[in-house]
Amino acid sequence: MKKDFYDILGIAKGADAAAIKKAYRKKAIEFHPDKNPGDKTAEEKFKEAAEAYEVLSDPAKKGKYDQYGHQAFDGSGGFGGGGGHGGMNMDDIFSQFGDIFGGGFGGFGGGGSRGPQRVKGSNLRIKVKLTLEEIANGVEKKVKVKRKVQAPGVSYKTCSTCNGQGQVMRVTNTILGRMQSATTCPTCGGAGQQLDKKPSEADGQGMILEDETVSIKIPAGVVDGMQLKVSSKGNDAPGNSVPGDLIVAIEELEHEFLKREGENLHYDLYISFPEAVLGVSKDIEAINGKVRIKLEDGIQSGKILRLKGKGIPNINGYGSGDLLVHVNVWTPKELSKDQKQFFEKNLTDDHFIPNPEKSDKSFFEKVKDMFS
Repeated sequence: MKKDFYDILGIAKGADAAAIKKAYRKKAIEFHPDKNPGDKTAEEKFKEAAEAYEVLSDPAKKGKYDQYGHQAFDGSGGFGGGGGHGGMNMDDIFSQFGDIFGGGFGGFGGGGSRGPQRVKGSNLRIKVKLTLEEIANGVEKKVKVKRKVQAPGVSYKTCSTCNGQGQVMRVTNTILGRMQSATTCPTCGGAGQQLDKKPSEADGQGMILEDETVSIKIPAGVVDGMQLKVSSKGNDAPGNSVPGDLIVAIEELEHEFLKREGENLHYDLYISFPEAVLGVSKDIEAINGKVRIKLEDGIQSGKILRLKGKGIPNINGYGSGDLLVHVNVWTPKELSKDQKQFFEKNLTDDHFIPNPEKSDKSFFEKVKDMFS
């Protein structure tokens, strides 16, 4: 069970951006590898804090996390595709959040210079179409993707520009004098390596395209437009690199009979006038097959029947929504002569004159109940 990101940073859910940044810096300094050399527990806590900050410092990611929890980012129940800490390593953390430390620490291993970095490949993005049944039950999808991978036989050598350091020193003249700064090497992109030899079929970076079948576990309760991340199934990068991620966008296909509204489902049931008068049992479409319901005699058009727990599961496992059955009495447009005479005889009959009871709810009351 993954820890709550707010608990990891020791802050309340209503914390603002400044409080989130302050809490992360405190945790990062406390568990920084330079302060805790060789301490695996401290290293794990350092990564946990970085993972929590990566989400909570981004308003879009924070919004999804607040609504859906860890499932918003991972089909298998954890952030970033099932690997611990979203596949983040020390290079990822220092490259993304190094400014948080305010110069108080260098990179992993100390000394103020991180040396060559493990460059991350680019992400791939795909769209997966799901039926309402697949969304309700969860599903494992196998998709074929074309990934860039390092070609067999490719080799790399130490970068001649930065001598394998991944950084180059630049000196600039300012009004305060000559200032020296370290920037990412423009030749190797920080990897400390550059292409040496490559096979003829590889591109200029030593990469080839390769088909791979990727299995994606999609949890029950996902929503249209949600994005899941499968770590390390994106493109490789040249040299000393780690693969990018596969970003999976969810598209919900329209159901023939059921309409989704959050975790609830809606179904329009049409019955005849005789059925409404006499009562009837009906089989209706539910998400996992037909369900038989009984309508009492004298049921009114517009009545809504609520079938508890027959909707879509909550993505965080907090139960399921309901199936709301909307009863509609179908009025025939054409009648035989005898049928017309029957209704003409009963136009003034007390049994056919509308007489709603006080307990009968108005249309607006019914709508209000649907959203309560």
